[in-house]
This record gives sequence, structure tokens and C-alpha cells, in this order.
Amino acid sequence: MTLTIETITRDRLADYASVPIAFEVRAVFAVEDEAGGRAGYSLSERAVQPYQKDYDALPDGGPLQWPDRFGISTWGIFVARAGDQIVGGAAVAWDSPDIHMLEGRRDLAVLWDLRVRSQYQRQGIGTALFNHAADWAKSRGCALLKIETQNVNVAACRFYARMGCHLGSIDREAYRTCPEVADEIMLVWHLDLGQR
Repeated sequence: MTLTIETITRDRLADYASVPIAFEVRAVFAVEDEAGGRAGYSLSERAVQPYQKDYDALPDGGPLQWPDRFGISTWGIFVARAGDQIVGGAAVAWDSPDIHMLEGRRDLAVLWDLRVRSQYQRQGIGTALFNHAADWAKSRGCALLKIETQNVNVAACRFYARMGCHLGSIDREAYRTCPEVADEIMLVWHLDLGQR
């Protein structure tokens, strides 16, 4: 399979959104603080009754709502193509004052979204998109890439760990005002771009 990654603009967000982000939850991570978080965190997996998770279906969720919620003019938004089909996408938030995770810094980027069509998963597309996004952030002078996941997305957590990320912080209360995900724990992964 020949894979190409291209940068898109906001007028092509429908192309990006055509790649579903839904997945089946079969397990979650219980999160334990080591020495109050100072020594890191440990994750232990536990099985749950399977259910579908689709973050695009949440209120204000999905790529088509990004321009209404954020200033995305400085973001890097990419799609991966296999032939004529869009098989994945990645979005990197950078230099966006309205993104709290950026802490008002220009040397920090956030991998806002990463998605691959289910029938194309485990073929290196997620890895290619992740590397492209990290290189894009590094080329803008970023020293750190943050990635937000949730404890219900075990596969994503494993993927980011394989990509060299470490669990930088957790927030047990991050989603308390959103009933659909109030019981989920925010996990923020860090990638040191200076090591790339």
C-alpha cells in the first residue's frame, strides 16, 4: 500500500471527519498515583462489559465543530491517503491561546486528534501520522508534544507508549461537567521532541 500524507485546510474538514473515530471499549485502565504522582503513575487493565465509544458524537465533538470552538488557523491538520481513499487523519494544535493544554507557550504542541479507519488499523498508518505530526510540531520550534487520552482508550494508551511517550499527568475530574464521559480519567502523555 502506498501511503501519502497531505496537509489540509479548514474547508476540507469534512474529508477529515469522514474517518470514524469510534471504537469498542473492552477494558479500561485503573490509574494509581505513585508517591502522589511525583514518581509517576501505574496503569492496570481491567475488563469491562463491551460498549461503543464515539467522541465525535459528543456535544461539540468532531472536526466539523473545531472552527466554531477554536482558532485553528495555526493548527496542522493532515489526512493520510491510500490511493484515492482517506484512511486516517491527525490534527496538531499549536500557537492557539484558546487551548488550555498549550499553557500559552509556543514551544508546546498538542496532538489534538489521531484517527485511522478500522479496516486499515495495524498497518503503520497511525505510526506514520504520529511521526508526521511530531515532526511538524518540532519544525515549529516545539520541544514537547502533549496528547490527551482517556483511561477507556486502552489501545491508544498502548500506542502512545510504543511511540516513546510517557504519562505526564492525570486528571480524575477533567470531565466532571460532561455527563457522557464524567467517569473517565484524563491521561496526558508527553513526547520529548528534543529526542527525535
